[in-house]
Parts: sequence; structure tokens; C-alpha cells
Amino acid sequence: MSTPNADPSDGDPDARSMAYARVRVYGLLAAIFDGEIDQLVAALDGGTFADLAVVLPADLETDDLVVEDHDMRTLKIGYDNLFVVPGDHYIPPFASAHATDPSEEFESDSPYHTAGEAGELLGDPAAAMARLYDAAGFEPTRGDDIPDHLAAYFEFMGALCEREAAMLDDPDADDGLDSVRELQASTLARLGWIDTFEEAVASKDNVEGVFAAVTRIARTFTAWDAREGVAADEQTTEPYSDTDTQ
Repeated sequence: MSTPNADPSDGDPDARSMAYARVRVYGLLAAIFDGEIDQLVAALDGGTFADLAVVLPADLETDDLVVEDHDMRTLKIGYDNLFVVPGDHYIPPFASAHATDPSEEFESDSPYHTAGEAGELLGDPAAAMARLYDAAGFEPTRGDDIPDHLAAYFEFMGALCEREAAMLDDPDADDGLDSVRELQASTLARLGWIDTFEEAVASKDNVEGVFAAVTRIARTFTAWDAREGVAADEQTTEPYSDTDTQ
């Protein structure tokens, strides 16, 4: 990944390189949070996250990401315990579960939700993300058909960054560039819940710490991308503007 301070302006070769780098990062995050442990192991073996941490404007601990001979079976069990199987270590990987206000017009059939309380499955955050997907003509393939699943967020951001990169490669296709960047900003603005999510993962993944470290990098990367990576009109969307209702 190139330096995080590259100016993503139209026609700038650095902007194209940055867009493609963001495609790769979001694609990797989408795969990992969708349970593709082989992708995680490949990234760990290749030092991908340690390299990314170096260029991000934060002091990130990466010791848990540079261990040799990662056990894929152990990581798979760790993923399932954290993000799939409800239990003592379960951290729901979708925004609705971390909302602070209940959805006013939504009834959940989730056995883990009490009616009238925040945290329902497929709440307002899921509906909001579904509208963004529709606006972009995008249908996520990740996230178990849950629109506000973190893997779906990242898959969507990767697709939007890929569209941006293609437009930067084609001078005749830049009419929709602002719209694509506004969609990116809108998506990142709905990722404020990743702060709570990261803190919860850190509290539960305290033995091996791989997923805690990856989630910390994901939180830092998306916060940086909201500030520096997205070249959208600042008057259109304020990143992390509505985190209380995520």
C-alpha cells in the first residue's frame, strides 16, 4: 500500500494506486470476516497486516500477527467461537447487534433479542445498508445474507473502490466519480459501530489475539479511510456522524 497521505485527485496516478490498494485491503478484510481462514493465514504468513500497520497513522501492536506456523484449525475454531456460534465468546459481527436504540418498526424473531430493546437482528442499520447497496446496484455475496454484516460492508467498500479505480483509469468514465466517492463516505459513516465491536473482540480474543489484532487494524484503517482515503464532498457526508444509532 502506498503512503496514506497520497492525494486521491482525478487523473493522479497515485490516486489510482491508492484506489487499487484499498480494493485489496477491503477484499482481504471481507474474506477474513466471512470466515476464509486460508486468506487470513496467507496474509499472516506474508506479513500483510504488519506492513499495513506501518503506514497507518497509529501505533498498532502487531506481535500477534507475526507468529510463525499458524494453526488453521485453531484459527477456524477461534473464528467460529467469536463470530458464528452464540456462546460466552460470541461477538455478533453485524451493526444491528451493536445499536444503542431499538428499531422502531422492526420485529425480530431472534431468540437472542428481547422486543423493544436495541441489538435486534436485521434492525435499522441493516435496512440502511440495504438501501446503499440498492443505490449502487450491488448485491453482497458475503455476510450470510445479513446486509449489515461486517464482511458485507467490506465487500461493498472493495467494490466501490474498484469502481473508483476503473474510472480513474478511464478519463471518459469520470462522470460518476463523485457519486462513487459519496457512497464510500456514506458507507464509512455507518461503520462507527466498529469501535464497540473492536473493543468487544479485544476483550474476548485474549489468548491468541489474532482476531483482536486484525479487528484493531480494520478499525484503524476504516477510520483513516474516512478521513483521508475518500475524496467526497465534505458537505455530503460526515464520517461517523450517527454512531449512536448504528
